[in-house]
Amino acid sequence: MPLLAVQDLRTYFHTRNGIYRAVDGVSFSLERGETLGIVGESGSGKSVTGYSLMGLVPQPPGRIESGRALFDGVDLLHCMPRESRAIRGKRIAMIFQDPMTSLNPYLRISAQLIEPLLIHEKISKSDALKRAQAMLEAVGINDAARRIHHYPHEFSGGMRQRVMIAMALITRPELLIADEPTTALDVTVEAQILELIKKFQRESGMAVIFISHNLSVVSGLCDRVQVMYAGRIVETADVRTMFYQPKHPYTRALQRSIPALQQKGAELFTIPGLPPDVSKLIAGCAFAPRCEFAVARCRTDEPALADFKPGHAQACLRVQAGEI
Repeated sequence: MPLLAVQDLRTYFHTRNGIYRAVDGVSFSLERGETLGIVGESGSGKSVTGYSLMGLVPQPPGRIESGRALFDGVDLLHCMPRESRAIRGKRIAMIFQDPMTSLNPYLRISAQLIEPLLIHEKISKSDALKRAQAMLEAVGINDAARRIHHYPHEFSGGMRQRVMIAMALITRPELLIADEPTTALDVTVEAQILELIKKFQRESGMAVIFISHNLSVVSGLCDRVQVMYAGRIVETADVRTMFYQPKHPYTRALQRSIPALQQKGAELFTIPGLPPDVSKLIAGCAFAPRCEFAVARCRTDEPALADFKPGHAQACLRVQAGEI
């Protein structure tokens, strides 16, 4: 039985300008100790998927329209508030994308770090402070004994991101949802943080959902990858297959956009056009207007995610028909 099984998750935002289908029928599973990468352009629904699992979608305007998310037998989308509080922050933790707004500016770092320990583990404040200090040192903050008592504004953006990572890992969760966790960090510190996450996985069997734009990081960290576009999964496979044998045209286009893979001196490849407006009903394949392989039926027939081979599924009509 998987640690997490998500079935037909749909999260819509009801606004004056229409209904935005941010996540529109997403299904996947995650085993203990496994790392699942979620990639795609901004607005594809990656972060909202994570927020939905954590119960952090603002309601209104957001609404979980349908679906189940079974975490060790508990449906995260429909459980009682008491069950949710016992899981969130202890068994499931999240690293948020924006460290500049995710910390409370009125509270010292120490108070924010030890809060989950005091709530979930019922240990003394002095013991909690020792663990918090050790965790700050683990994420690369020097002079942690002194800096733990500072306020967020006394830290740089990169340092705040490290604090956010420390807060997520301090309770040793069973599932970590990491939403662009190394965005504000330089390459050296990024490598340290990724190694720290791997270390926690080896020691505790922690599962990770890693949301990122950085395909190179995903290729080195994740076991499986799912590609999202316009709120839907368009391809999913193990990491080696995804990067060496991608099938969906959108996945191929994302890989062609990686600067490191471009020939020196050549013009950088960009995907033409813009992502679709998910407040409007999309006929056919959402990627069709930007796809170099699109034909007439791509704009009228809606593709379904189908197995290309065991463990590898994609949602392109022409690939499924063997035409490309």
